[in-house]
Amino acid sequence: MSAVLPSVSGSGKRPSSPVLPSPAAANAAAASFAALTARLDYLEPGDVDLVRKAYRFADEAHLGQMRASGEPYITHPIAVAAQCAEWKLDAQALMAALLHDAIEDCGVTKPQLIERFGAAVAELVDGLTKLDKLQFNTREENQAESFRKMLLAMARDVRVILVKLADRTHNMRTLEDVPREKWHRIASETLDIYAPIAHRLGLNNTYRELQELSFKYLKPWRYAVLAKAVAKARSRRRDLIQKVQRDVENAFDAAALKVRLAGREKTLYSIYKKMDEKHLSFAQVTDIYGFRIVVPTVTDCYTAMGLLHQLYKPVPGKFKDHIAIPKINGYQSLHTTLVGPSGVNVEFQLRTEAMHLVAESGVAAHWLYKASAPQEESTERLGTKWLQSLLDIQNETRDAAEFWDHVKIDLFPDAVYVFTPKSQILALPRGATVVDFAYAIHSDVGDRTVAARINGAQVPLRSELKNGDVVEVVTAPVSTPNPAWLGFVRTGRARSKIRHHLKTLAQAESQQLGEKLLAQALRAEGMDTLPPDDEHYHQLWEKLLRFTGNKSRAELLTDLGLGKRIAGIVGKRLMTLLSEMGQKPDALLISRERFTAHENLSQGGLTLDGSENASVQFASCCRPVPGDPIVGYLGRGEGLVVHTADCSVAKRLQHKDAERFIGVEWAEEPVRSFETGVLVTVANGKGALARVAASLANAEADITHVDMDDERAQDATDLRFVVSVRDRTHLESVLRNLRRTPSVMGAVRIRPGA
Repeated sequence: MSAVLPSVSGSGKRPSSPVLPSPAAANAAAASFAALTARLDYLEPGDVDLVRKAYRFADEAHLGQMRASGEPYITHPIAVAAQCAEWKLDAQALMAALLHDAIEDCGVTKPQLIERFGAAVAELVDGLTKLDKLQFNTREENQAESFRKMLLAMARDVRVILVKLADRTHNMRTLEDVPREKWHRIASETLDIYAPIAHRLGLNNTYRELQELSFKYLKPWRYAVLAKAVAKARSRRRDLIQKVQRDVENAFDAAALKVRLAGREKTLYSIYKKMDEKHLSFAQVTDIYGFRIVVPTVTDCYTAMGLLHQLYKPVPGKFKDHIAIPKINGYQSLHTTLVGPSGVNVEFQLRTEAMHLVAESGVAAHWLYKASAPQEESTERLGTKWLQSLLDIQNETRDAAEFWDHVKIDLFPDAVYVFTPKSQILALPRGATVVDFAYAIHSDVGDRTVAARINGAQVPLRSELKNGDVVEVVTAPVSTPNPAWLGFVRTGRARSKIRHHLKTLAQAESQQLGEKLLAQALRAEGMDTLPPDDEHYHQLWEKLLRFTGNKSRAELLTDLGLGKRIAGIVGKRLMTLLSEMGQKPDALLISRERFTAHENLSQGGLTLDGSENASVQFASCCRPVPGDPIVGYLGRGEGLVVHTADCSVAKRLQHKDAERFIGVEWAEEPVRSFETGVLVTVANGKGALARVAASLANAEADITHVDMDDERAQDATDLRFVVSVRDRTHLESVLRNLRRTPSVMGAVRIRPGA
């Protein structure tokens, strides 16, 4: 899906004109409102009066404004309200539909609306106004920000997006009146943004209509050709469809099963998509026609399906039970495709009245089906679960482009259905992995995932899930998210949780490193310990923060750890401020620090044991291991990068940027292994790679990467390994082991930067 952003109100409205509408046009507007009131029989009389009051206000506000078609502008808000009335939305939503352009186009203020219609209606109108003001822009960050605003408004109150979808539907129905050069932009946006949202919320009628109208204006020629082809096929197959209908009705009558049978036809857009994706001709698309069967109970759905399968043969693999396992947007039905007369495939959908309501109206069924309390809860839950996840992602992702990146993945509900070990069903997007599953259960489970089993078998965390998989996640209290997971997770929730955790972790580690560096710099100035951030030293830290330009002590320490500030300079300034408070430097400490400090290094030393994680990187140009002489470079914004002392890259940096180097040394007992490169030259022959791998395993060196030359015709081949070793002594032992291996002609450490 392209990143096109909500923008246009697309209303086809001309600028305000002082010319008053003709009496005939005014009568047409009044008549259309009379038609709307006829649909409001589900509201209480008092609510109908409130809607009428909103209509009068909107009619007066839009007086003199005309649409591109020449109709009074008020016909547009009435049409939007009529669509909302079809969904049986409450009076507040209908009032907001009538008033949705009042703030933007008529100079009405939000306080005025609060005074006239109450805070709830004013909030809805304000939310819709913000959406209408979103400008379509080619700059990606503006697009993303606009899209984020729309989704968050919708997450706070789903009625906002329902009114917006009604608004967009009417604008698409009247797009012919808008200048042709605007068609592509408005139709693309509708197809890319609004249709998927309608689908995600289960508004299938609206979803299909928006797709169909977008197709009509995006590809008018193809639309016209397909429409003619479908009309011809319809007349050719009329007898066949009528025969199927008679056979089905007779079968149900004989079984005394009460059903409501309706024919349905595939939309032109879905036919076009199928032809395009599967490279089919129109004649090869066989399931253009189908039937929808509505029955009283769930049991009747399965009974009716049994009768159909006795009547016609089912097509293998074309049966789907969305009643037992509903779609993500709450859709429930049985789908089966049967081989009808003359070998023509006919699809049947079987559902109850309640399922039919949800299938057509999705999240709007919350209002449509209020008579049944349990149904009300379930239908409301359908859309709001996804909407709540938008707010969760927003809380962790302040960057608009990142938010858009997370959410667009979730907009298409092609799902796989998997089970927890306790047989609970989870629906995830197609292509979702074990890590997505873990985060769908709980963010703590995702953060601490170390391994997984699918159907009892151990699998890698990047394994994609398939329908029916039973997934079990193994966690460990000390485990944290791996940055590599971002390369394969599919859900926005998992992606935002991982990024949030990594950012928080990196910041905390950089802060710890910054504290160590500042303490070390202060020791070089003769002060043994860093002053605490308490009441006594509060003014001192305030002065230091004014000097560095940071907002807080934590931010200063983080900047020091990331190399954005030089610890030596900040340390000198801090010592000056301490001296002003009457504290004197320790001359003995200064001489001891300077005597032991590394030559040509501007700051004091730091001990590394491998536990520093994100705040310290070991350079890939020289891959240092414990035992190697090392130096540390505080890259701007990168944190501390450790090189071997003889690394040519480090030498160039030291010549250019000496003040950014600090002394570093290995701890006596590092807490983990370190990666280094090994070049092994082997004689070509069967099993050479296997023998080398076995030799490395015997020497207790883990292989993290292997690369080999494509030299099959030559006598020897170079194998390049990246292996994990404890220290330099362990590396020498690994190399000795390799040199003793049959077929190995030589083994050396690779140090491209040395």
